[in-house]
Amino acid sequence: MKRIGDSLRRALLPALAVITAFLLGAIVIVLTDFEHLQHIGTDPAGAIGGAIGGVFDGYGAMLSSAIGDPRRIVAAIQSGDARDIATAIWPITEALVSATPLIFVSLGVLISFRAGLFNLGAEGQLLMGGLGATITAISLDGHLPPSLILIVALVGGTISGAAYGFLPGFLKARTGAHEVITTLMLNSIAPQIAILALRSGEFSRSLTPIADVPLIVDLPTIRLDWGFVVAVLMSAVVSVLLFRTTIGFELRTVGFSRTVARSVGMNPGLTVTLAMTLSGGLAGMGGAFLSLGPVGQMAQPYGDIGFVALALALISGLRPSGVVLAALVYGALTNGAKNMAIVSGIPLAFLVVIVAFAMMFVAAPGLIRSLWRINVAKPAIEITDVEPVRPADSI
Repeated sequence: MKRIGDSLRRALLPALAVITAFLLGAIVIVLTDFEHLQHIGTDPAGAIGGAIGGVFDGYGAMLSSAIGDPRRIVAAIQSGDARDIATAIWPITEALVSATPLIFVSLGVLISFRAGLFNLGAEGQLLMGGLGATITAISLDGHLPPSLILIVALVGGTISGAAYGFLPGFLKARTGAHEVITTLMLNSIAPQIAILALRSGEFSRSLTPIADVPLIVDLPTIRLDWGFVVAVLMSAVVSVLLFRTTIGFELRTVGFSRTVARSVGMNPGLTVTLAMTLSGGLAGMGGAFLSLGPVGQMAQPYGDIGFVALALALISGLRPSGVVLAALVYGALTNGAKNMAIVSGIPLAFLVVIVAFAMMFVAAPGLIRSLWRINVAKPAIEITDVEPVRPADSI
């Protein structure tokens, strides 16, 4: 019971940050509803009421379509018709498909945060993971069985992402170069590398005939594959790594204070490099599963996964289990946002606005405590005020 209580207390501030983000988002919707507000001079009550009604319509459509209609799902299962079942469960499976790469990348970002690092290059590491998996799969086509190609390609993508994460980690440890700058610059380079690779038609073709991640449920239009299961398993692996192993203890110690870590004989430079390598490897694994799974080919770019994953890692309170929950919620809201765009005309990109607001409020817990008039103890680990790695700490 104490563990459950601690978990709920840790989740309080992030949950309130998300609620506050939606409330602020509602204000944005009202202020940008020019269709109604243009009549505010002649009919103020009607104009404001219509704009507020648009908020309820939009949010209502989002929530009602997030995971589909439970009654329809039950009816479809009872009918036994495969197409009806696929149509009914499609919103749920698509939510899980959307959540899968976010879990991988958020876990990677989480590891870097725990080590006191700001890995803003997750998008590039994700892209390089997809590219590495693509090149590996196509290079092995015809030389190995598809199942073996799939495994090797996933490993290749993971290694590619890890290598791309290793670079800023090594530069940080060796020269003291700030990881925010190096990861942002590498983020800009990764798409150009992908574009150069995709100039060859060989690397832009479909990977499905070569190596395809198996589906969990083989139904029409359903894209959910075993990548989701691996993502959830990786959250458990990361949790054990961080909180049950010596390596995890060193990562968290370096994140808390490199002076303390150095005083007890740890090597902060080596730990920093390892953290960024693991972070990149998880992001690369997400890119590999995307290319070999739902997307079915190398795609450039994959969207705002890196930015959203950064937000989800913060919203989760830097807990692997929280990452899974936050990614599932975001995946469901992504489905709902599509219906919101159809029903109310509010663009799908508005969900990114909500995420940005939530991340802003998570980064300002004092503001949330003040707004909601609560008194919550500070978390044991902060992600600010991190002292830099000195060249003397180099590996």
